[in-house]
Amino acid sequence: MNNSTLDVEKPSAESGPRPDLVNYALRFALLAGFVVMVVFFAVAAPRFLTYSNVINIAQSSAVLLIISVPFAIVVITGKVDLSVGSTLGLAGVVTGVLITNGTGWLTAAIAGVLVGALVGAVNGAMISLLNFSPIVVTLGMLQVVRGIAERVTTQPPSGFGSGMAFLGRGALFGIPILVWISLLILAAGLLFLHFMPSGRHVYGVGVNAEASFLSGVKTHRLSFLTFVAVGAAAGLGGVLYAARLDSAPPTTLGDGLELQVLTAVLLGGIAFTGGRGTMFGVVLGVAFLGVLQNGLLLLNVGNSGQKLATGAVLVIAAGLEEFGIKRGRIRSLIKRSK
Repeated sequence: MNNSTLDVEKPSAESGPRPDLVNYALRFALLAGFVVMVVFFAVAAPRFLTYSNVINIAQSSAVLLIISVPFAIVVITGKVDLSVGSTLGLAGVVTGVLITNGTGWLTAAIAGVLVGALVGAVNGAMISLLNFSPIVVTLGMLQVVRGIAERVTTQPPSGFGSGMAFLGRGALFGIPILVWISLLILAAGLLFLHFMPSGRHVYGVGVNAEASFLSGVKTHRLSFLTFVAVGAAAGLGGVLYAARLDSAPPTTLGDGLELQVLTAVLLGGIAFTGGRGTMFGVVLGVAFLGVLQNGLLLLNVGNSGQKLATGAVLVIAAGLEEFGIKRGRIRSLIKRSK
């Protein structure tokens, strides 16, 4: 793919007209809102900025970040996976059942990740190879996979031993193992998306899949592998959730997680229509949700209030994205008319 194509695939601040004040405000609205929110919670809840609470936020957000990294790549290609919550649940249940039946915890954990990758491969095959609708396929798989998890066992497996306990609740150099794992996944996502040719191809597929195909990119293979990656990440998330909770309830593990991941990704500036977004935005979106939920919890806001706030943030993120898209179209039309 030549350099001119890459410039089209991955728009940057250096290309095109200089952004006006409105575009500048949209671009940094999340960062400004994050700072304001942190200041508010720091004043309203004295425990908020303590070291132990900051570590707690990072640990609570770790699985969300692990799944959001490959999920963002899928969205940049112009597709979506709404089955990640159920995939996480199935992987956690399979891991728990294997351990309680005598399988070593490491073998069981690898099996859980592979289960997630398998679900991702099924999604990828139907979407990338058979050209089925991503929303329809993954919504269907959300129900199918949850049903499988509930059939694997009716009783939540629990009591997974010291190995899983260290994985889910242990620490290294004072930092939770969960956080270390999420940082490794983030580093891999950064390396792939921003420093490898395949990452640039992801942007190209999101902007114009047909043009990318004609330029030699194996678009179907790339799309398939992104679904496998997000499935494997959801499987890893299921293993880590089970390890942290020391239990894997088949009906509730990962329930509603897909909306949290989608909210974090859209909030971080990943375009739902594809072709735009960065890993920095993903980190900021995850941090925003983690701080919001933690701060509301410290203020004794109930579960319904937390859901209300998260839903409102998703609507606002979608509104900002749509506003930005419309402004971009208007600017393009004005530029062409000159």
